[in-house]
Amino acid sequence: MTAAERVLVCRSCAGPAPVPFLTLGRLAVANRLPTDPSAVEERFLLEVGFCPSCALVQLTHALPADAVFDDDYPYFSSYSEGLVRHAKEHVEQLIASRGLGSRSLVVEVASNDGYLLQHVVAAGVRAVGVEPTPGPAAAARERNVPTVQAFFGRGLAAELVAEHGRADVVVANNVMAHVPDLDDFVGGLADLVAEDGVVTVENPGVGALLAQCAFDTIYHEHYCYFSTIAVDALVRRHGLRLVHVEEFPALHGGTLRWHLARAGEASPAVAAQLGAERAQGLDQLSAYAGFGKRVTALQGDLREELARRKGEGQAIAAYGAAAKGATLLGSTGIDVTTVDFVVDRNEHKQGHYLPGTGIPVLPVEALLERRPDVVLLLAWNVAEEVVRQQQAYLEAGGAFLLPVPEVRTMGPAR
Repeated sequence: MTAAERVLVCRSCAGPAPVPFLTLGRLAVANRLPTDPSAVEERFLLEVGFCPSCALVQLTHALPADAVFDDDYPYFSSYSEGLVRHAKEHVEQLIASRGLGSRSLVVEVASNDGYLLQHVVAAGVRAVGVEPTPGPAAAARERNVPTVQAFFGRGLAAELVAEHGRADVVVANNVMAHVPDLDDFVGGLADLVAEDGVVTVENPGVGALLAQCAFDTIYHEHYCYFSTIAVDALVRRHGLRLVHVEEFPALHGGTLRWHLARAGEASPAVAAQLGAERAQGLDQLSAYAGFGKRVTALQGDLREELARRKGEGQAIAAYGAAAKGATLLGSTGIDVTTVDFVVDRNEHKQGHYLPGTGIPVLPVEALLERRPDVVLLLAWNVAEEVVRQQQAYLEAGGAFLLPVPEVRTMGPAR
């Protein structure tokens, strides 16, 4: 049996244990999709706390990394067209701004299926990916992206430097939140990047999480939830400086890209972002204290809406067998007795069941084949992309129900 250990000190500054402000109950691991709906699934406490010393939001109980990133890890980045397009634009920007050429080196940590580094390779720039899960790592190699299958830290950073030299650019997208040992991870970034190089780190910002009541982005795989305030404090301890911040409001519900370097002056965007976050109170526990009540109210609204539709005889399905869907449904008490099935483009998830719910995962074509009255859009962070792809379903009279930041309908009102 796997055990979730209580976090006794802040995983960033080693200060006192985080102060809890939201408990979502005991939930199944969000990306561990069973193949048998009757299988007994392990459930672990999912609770979030705040560190008053460095402002880092983090889980109060944590699973070991190999318990959530196992050999069957099913997430493949390339199934999101928007994410691939965002990655391509990022690469083009880096090549232009850094003057990257055939002798340059770009390393991506948590490179997944090569969704980003494929564009680096296509531009003739040296690339190395680091990806701990076998399925995505194999998919990256099929795209001709050299990939090391391992967890990243200072030890692996030293091996990469010895074999390839220091990197001109290190990219770490949607990974720092997944890291149990932040010191080892950020220390590895600092060891790997060249003296005049840059590290870019992307993660959804905790400010957007609060603003959108996006409690479903909390799951065991995400150990931490970052503000720029917390990132600044973290990287300074490892000899890196925060030199620029970019914001992408439409990506994953609100993503920040932090640019880190060994030296250099910070752009005006850094002071602006830090000031905005302090004005929002992200460095104070009081900003988080009422979040639990907002989450409870939103969960109640969703249960009520689905119960109304079910009572009227409507058929309900869902879109997106994503981790956020497992949290949303599992913590709200919604299962296969309410939602008939969930569709997903990722063939690695099809034929499985959404964790903790017994809801089967089917191909997207099932929407037109079965024509449910309404589809709960669990992947609300890519709503525009999904709606664009599913015009035929909408034209046939279907509707989407968005759960965050408030319950609302897209399509014919019923």
